[in-house]
Amino acid sequence: MPREKGRKVIAQNRRARHDYHIDDTYEAGLVLTGTEVKSLRAGRATLTDGFAHVKNGEVWLENVHIPEYAHGTWTNHAARRPRKLLLHRAEISRLIGKTQEPGRTLVPLSLYFSEGKAKVELALARGKRSHDKRQDIAAREAQRDIERALSRRRKAR
Repeated sequence: MPREKGRKVIAQNRRARHDYHIDDTYEAGLVLTGTEVKSLRAGRATLTDGFAHVKNGEVWLENVHIPEYAHGTWTNHAARRPRKLLLHRAEISRLIGKTQEPGRTLVPLSLYFSEGKAKVELALARGKRSHDKRQDIAAREAQRDIERALSRRRKAR
């Protein structure tokens, strides 16, 4: 059976980039059941309220919603169950140190298939304050205005 190549994105957490300063990102594998994989292959998942934490030397993904598989039977999974993440020991020990700092958290940015295996992109992040968000929005709007002015100028030539 041929393996899938490339990266097929299932879900993204766009809100995370708005609410947090992203310091570092990690790619982690997921420990899933069969019906969870089938539900993900159907492109169904929500990362909105998700977060990760380190417990007993293991990293766990919480509050990520993978709906029950439509054609599943009594073996179907719970939609919001905690899922273990697969990371190297050195990465986990680094995360333990970083998440102990005040204001740091682990947030899932995207869920995808990479070469047939389910992966999650995890970000070590710091929460933004409301004035930080306003500055980001103002900078984005200023950049948009500059691009509009340049495109008008090019069309006028």
